[in-house]
Amino acid sequence: MSADFHGVFPYLVSPIDASGRIKTDVLGKLSDDLIKAGVHGLTPLGSTGEFAYLNRAQRETVVKTTIEAAHKRVPVIAGVASTSTADAIDQAKTYEKLGADGILAICEAYFPLKDNQVEAYFRAIADAVSIPVVLYTNPNFQRSDLTLDVIARLSEHARIRYIKDASTNTGRLLSIINRARKMKVFSASAHIPAAVMLIGGVGWMAGPANIVPRQSVKLYDLCKAQQWTEAMALQREMWRVNEAFARFNLAACIKAGLQIQGYDVGDPVPPQAALSAEDRKVVEGILASVKNLT
Repeated sequence: MSADFHGVFPYLVSPIDASGRIKTDVLGKLSDDLIKAGVHGLTPLGSTGEFAYLNRAQRETVVKTTIEAAHKRVPVIAGVASTSTADAIDQAKTYEKLGADGILAICEAYFPLKDNQVEAYFRAIADAVSIPVVLYTNPNFQRSDLTLDVIARLSEHARIRYIKDASTNTGRLLSIINRARKMKVFSASAHIPAAVMLIGGVGWMAGPANIVPRQSVKLYDLCKAQQWTEAMALQREMWRVNEAFARFNLAACIKAGLQIQGYDVGDPVPPQAALSAEDRKVVEGILASVKNLT
């Protein structure tokens, strides 16, 4: 499997029932359908995958199921997250053995961490595996962020070749592109993906791509072809999905959207809650409005 990651990588949901069982059949079908819709890769255990709410066995099941469903048709980048460096290393090694093509590295923190400690965490993960590592930073939810200096230093590591930044600050992405020239940048759903592609991004990793994969791939293709007028017209229409979903819990929103589309993904893991009937109608309306976008 090529390690040149680019394009649309849905942050997969983690289908789960009330007893905590991962619905492997549902996850397998979703993964297969997304690949058939043209996505360029799959990312289990991202934020939409509720990694923070799953135990170790559940996480491994999600990663294993995704890898088996992908069947080497597209790369699978598995999320690794922990407050402990040793645990993160163990997760990364496990997922590599399962067949993951890359690692999405997330730093959780209870106590604040200094820059050198954050850097050491990511460097240790990259040292422990032989597959590419994608840094993930989301300062809106993480206690310890990656500064531009840390990102620039980490970009010199042979296996730390990508970053997915969810800061909502597109100017920060341009700073990363300018300062860490060896590192390729993925957008988040918090950014406007077409704008990130315009400044040099290579794609996006985002929860909404679960429910609008075909439209997301079309947007990527237009950006790659530098058909910016057409790309921005499609982007404006698709941005309604992001605007609406910013109002709700992301996992609850994406799971509701998938349920509407016929996937029995279950509810978000408690203490999160499913959308109310009123909020679900909002999601139904959004999906109806973007269904036929091409």
